[in-house]
This record gives sequence, C-alpha cells and structure tokens, in this order.
Amino acid sequence: MLTYYELVILACVTTSLLAALGNEVWLSVLRAAHAPGRPELCPQYLSERGGVVRRAGERPWRPPHPPLAAVTPTRMELAGGKSGPSGLRRSSERSDSAEPKTERQASHTSGLNGLRNIGNTCFMNSVLQCLSNTRPLLEYVSEDKHGQEINTTLSCMKGALIKAFASVIKELWRSGERDAVVNTTSLKSQVQRFAPRFMGYSQQDAQEFLRYLLEGLHEDVNRVTIKPKPILTEIDDNLSDSAKAAEAWSRYLRMEDSRVGDIFVGQLKSTLRCTHCNHDSVTFDPFWDLSLPIPSRTGNLKLQQCLQHFVREEELDGDEKPTCSKCGVRRKCLKWFTVQKFPQVLVLHLKRFSPTERFRGKLSVCVEFPLSTTYSGHYTAYCKHPYTGDWHEYNDSRVTPISPRNVVSPEAYVLFYELQRS
Repeated sequence: MLTYYELVILACVTTSLLAALGNEVWLSVLRAAHAPGRPELCPQYLSERGGVVRRAGERPWRPPHPPLAAVTPTRMELAGGKSGPSGLRRSSERSDSAEPKTERQASHTSGLNGLRNIGNTCFMNSVLQCLSNTRPLLEYVSEDKHGQEINTTLSCMKGALIKAFASVIKELWRSGERDAVVNTTSLKSQVQRFAPRFMGYSQQDAQEFLRYLLEGLHEDVNRVTIKPKPILTEIDDNLSDSAKAAEAWSRYLRMEDSRVGDIFVGQLKSTLRCTHCNHDSVTFDPFWDLSLPIPSRTGNLKLQQCLQHFVREEELDGDEKPTCSKCGVRRKCLKWFTVQKFPQVLVLHLKRFSPTERFRGKLSVCVEFPLSTTYSGHYTAYCKHPYTGDWHEYNDSRVTPISPRNVVSPEAYVLFYELQRS
C-alpha cells in the first residue's frame, strides 16, 4: 500500500499558489528525521497535484526547481504511520487498479461552474471552489451521505448549514450545465447564522472563513448526539507516546466525530524536554490546519523554511520556564512540534499577518515570491479537477482552463494536500 500526499488545491491566497513547489517542500518535510531514541517512521511522499489562489492581474511566477534528491530532511516527523515504504510519483502514474470511473468521473464538463459574487464574496467563492475540488468532501455531499448523519440534537444549525453547502456543491457539479453561475445567497445566510462575524458584505479573510465553515459542517454531522461527560483525569504519563496519542485521540472522538473531521482533522504532538533531567513531557491535540509562521527576516524564503520554522526547537527560559513533571520545579525546557496523525486532507496556512493588525499588518517577507498587502485584495482559486486532472482558474463567475506551466504564481496563503493511497 503506497501512501503519499498530493497538492490537491491551493486554497485561497490573495495571489497565487504553486503546485510544483509541493514536491520540493513536502518531499523534505515528509522524509521523517530519525532522531536518536525515536521510533523509526515510514516516510510518506507526495506527487504533483494542486490548486492556487492569486490576485487578479499578476503574472505567473516560476521558482527554480532543484533536484528532488538534493532536498534536505526537516524536523517534521510522521509518527504513527501504518503504511509501508513509498516513493514519489506523479499523479499520472497512479496504479492501474484504481477504482472504475463513475458517470461523474467520466464527465469532463462537471465541476466547472462559477459562483456569483454577491458583494465582496470572492473570499468565500475561492474557498468553496477549493472545497468543491477536494474529492473526499465532494463525494460525501454530492452523494447525499451527509443526509444520513444530520445532528439534530447538539448542532446549533440542525443541519441547515451543510444542506445549504451541499446544494451549492451539487450546483457546481450539475452535469451538462457548464459555464453556469451559481448563487450563494442561501449559503451565506446560513454561514451568517452560524458565525455572525460574516454578516454584511465587507471583505473577509479566506482562511478564517474556511475554518468557521469546516467547523460548522462538522457540527451539523457530528456523530455524537448525546454529549458525554468529559474525562477530567490526566493521561498516564507512564504510557508510551503511541499509547498516549491513541488515548488522546479516543477522548477527542468521544466529543467530536464526523466525516468532515475524518477528512480534515489531524493530531499534533507537542514535546517539552527538560534540559536538567532530559525528561520528555508530551501532549496531543487535534488540528484542522497547520499555521506556518513566516520568519521575521529579510530576503527570500522558501515554504520549506516556514515548515522548518514551525517544527524548530524553541527554548523556554526565564518567565516562560514550565514546571518539569519529573523534577517538580520550573526548569529551562526545549519545545517542538511534530505531526502524530496526518489527516486525509492536510490544510496549510501561511501566517502572513501580524497579530495586532489583521489586515494591515501583513508580513512583507518574500516566501519564494513577493508578498504584498491583501487589505483590499481579490481572491481567485486555481484548482486541479479531481477526476480529469485538468487545471482551471476560478474567478467568481468566470472559470477558465489554465496550463500547468502557468499555475505557479506568487503569494500562497492556504494549501490543500490530499493523502493518496494506491
């Protein structure tokens, strides 16, 4: 069983993302860095496939492509992997044993409808097009599987949000109606009910919209219909890390368990190492996306460097010193993150804004491409069709074919990677 990640869509930047960069970055990230004393992990790789969002009017940009073999490993680890050895493959090299094409798969025109901009809603439209081209979620709602799992007891929306979302996705994929323009007014109304911050028609942040939308869809189909009592006891510190991770994941699923979560939620491992006794304290938390910091430095950066910055060791000293669970006193510690469980669809978010000024405080560092302000930017999306493999640009109501050579473009903001098994 081969396992690897593909860039399925770039999602929502204010300018554009790149598909080809996925190979360079993720080959290095998904090569587990086998530190001494840690269990050997099965490396997982990805092949080219993706989507992009860019700002209108920008010219495509092509980064240099070093040999894949020359890319150095990073600290990010794939803990808990179950697959065997795997390698890098292009999406065109998939196994002949792949499932037979359905009627929808055979259609070259489905999924190419646009979305009407009903007033500064390009941020919403770009996210919806990205989700529409995310195959696991697409098939879940288009085949009405969500209808059997509506949570009418704990969900505040009682299924209204995912029903409106499914209606839009079905319209986008309605067979024989290529170039149709889909209205999102009903869906926007339901989103506003769930998250009032999206009331009105001002420009909003696409990543925040994505997070709220996914959490709302998750609530609507949460399989937990009777809220259980929370477990207040700490996980036994004497357990192995894998046992702790399994227990933490089990506790999470007692409260939050949905098909949407199956697709997008992973598990992050945080390690705290005491520099005095070398004792490791680990915690495990679910995540919907990974927010990658952009190091505050001048010059050009690669996405790979943002990933390295995310998983780097951080020293906690002075007022930040935590209490070592073994020493019983505050000690200087080292802290770092690894991914314990990757989701089926991995969402990466580049943190290009300062925490004090959400829209005006954008970091101006180049991440392998120039960054500019998005205060009044226009969102578009580049997506690779989940069945035909063709690339298209989604710019509100306009959907146009695009050559893979022209996909790579400056500012990535949100990236989707889909785990592939063959």
